[in-house]
Amino acid sequence: MSPLKIKKGSSKHSAYDLRDPHAEALETHTLAVVVDNEAGVLARVIGLFSGRGYNIDSLTVAEVDHTGHTSRITIVTTGTPSVIEQIKAQLGGIVPVHEVHDLTVEGASVERELGLFKVAGKGDARVEALRIADIFRARAVDTSLDSFIFEITGTPEKLDAFADLMRPLGLEEVARTGVAALARSALS
Repeated sequence: MSPLKIKKGSSKHSAYDLRDPHAEALETHTLAVVVDNEAGVLARVIGLFSGRGYNIDSLTVAEVDHTGHTSRITIVTTGTPSVIEQIKAQLGGIVPVHEVHDLTVEGASVERELGLFKVAGKGDARVEALRIADIFRARAVDTSLDSFIFEITGTPEKLDAFADLMRPLGLEEVARTGVAALARSALS
């Protein structure tokens, strides 16, 4: 028995909140990193996260300037404020990194994600899937006699809600792009 008289293996869903009340809360941040578009840069950025035990919730990468040979990496990660600051500082220290922006703290931003959802079903479940897809403005991009593939764009929370509603109707497979985000312009 531990000094708090809690048996080993007890559920982590205890009635007692054993977390340090003075500990920093976890926050989710969206980082936009502009890098040289060259071999190995993504591996170096990802290596920074894996080497230090930081988690990546979402990752998207694409070339944004063909003439300047730069790419933009959008990373959604979770950590305490001090860990987020460490991540930004360490990203800024990687040689092919040109800019690091924390879109979460720099002001308003727009975040979108694309998802493909394969839903199998017959009869009433099929009709209900189409009805829910219409409410979410999802588009059926493929259909067969026993399944649909829906395409939906929106915030990650919108895609999560869509998946939750489709699960009991026969959700079979999901593919998501990860978050793409841009800072909003300041009002003039």
